[in-house]
Amino acid sequence: MAERSAPNRSWKRYLPFRLGQGTPPFSIDQIPDLTGKVAIVTGANTGLGYETMLALASRGAHVFLACRSEKRALNAIKTATAEIKSRYAKGAVDTSSSSSSSSSSPPTPILEFLELDLKDIRKTYQAAQEFLKRDLPLHILVNNSGRMFASFQLSNDGIEAMFAINYLGHYVFTMTLLDRIKASQPSRIVNVSSMAHRITPLGGINFETLNQDDIVYGFPYGRSKLAIVLFTKALARRLAGEQVYVNTLHPGYVQTSIGQSTVTKNARLYKRMAASVGAWIIRKVGLSPGEGALTQLYLATSPEVEEKDLRGSNDEDKE
Repeated sequence: MAERSAPNRSWKRYLPFRLGQGTPPFSIDQIPDLTGKVAIVTGANTGLGYETMLALASRGAHVFLACRSEKRALNAIKTATAEIKSRYAKGAVDTSSSSSSSSSSPPTPILEFLELDLKDIRKTYQAAQEFLKRDLPLHILVNNSGRMFASFQLSNDGIEAMFAINYLGHYVFTMTLLDRIKASQPSRIVNVSSMAHRITPLGGINFETLNQDDIVYGFPYGRSKLAIVLFTKALARRLAGEQVYVNTLHPGYVQTSIGQSTVTKNARLYKRMAASVGAWIIRKVGLSPGEGALTQLYLATSPEVEEKDLRGSNDEDKE
């Protein structure tokens, strides 16, 4: 069994901002010029992934939207391109600071679709290989995509779906790209987890019950997020001698579509009720996707990560 790891509480710094009690400790204006940098964001067509992609591209990065649906990804690219140009036209993007691009003219975003199906290990490996064939560097990898199901599902490989998509797919994707990330250093790997990683049985991950259908609601999702935290810390230890900064985070309670996938007709009644209540609470008090993305953008871009040598950590380690 895998043991628990310390939770991340960096998201709590953003709650006062959400409630109108101050300003966030990090903003998009603090992202440095990313011209010449190449990034991949999984699940970049919506929610946190979209806002992350949007911010990286607005600072000049060449961003690949690693998504399952080409149609949704291309729609996101079209929307993001228009939004970036609109922000510059309205002066909403600060170009006067030293951390910004020296040009105040609207950039032409460099955005591409990369087909990625995290529910299928073979296709996930193929997606990474397709990127490697481009012979591009990879400076930033944001493993953002995640799913939550109220009903029991299996992946294409016969593995519990949340564990397969949230953790195992990202593991295969990251490890296939790792040599390119190391060759591109200084580089970042950001794994989006959740404080739900604490919602696991005592003793942590029991692989003997991984495909058990009658497990307590919340445990499968929490288990997948715990696996992400443990993977992050293990990978950071192995890369201690490299300028590859691997970190994880809990973005907070964010108003994203992940909750919309929890309520299915074949789910048990109590699971449907729990999912509905949770989704209602998030709609009322949750962060917007733009606010929620700030933590992963900090870990992906802030010079402080290298200055403070943040590795395998979450902001709780600094508090």
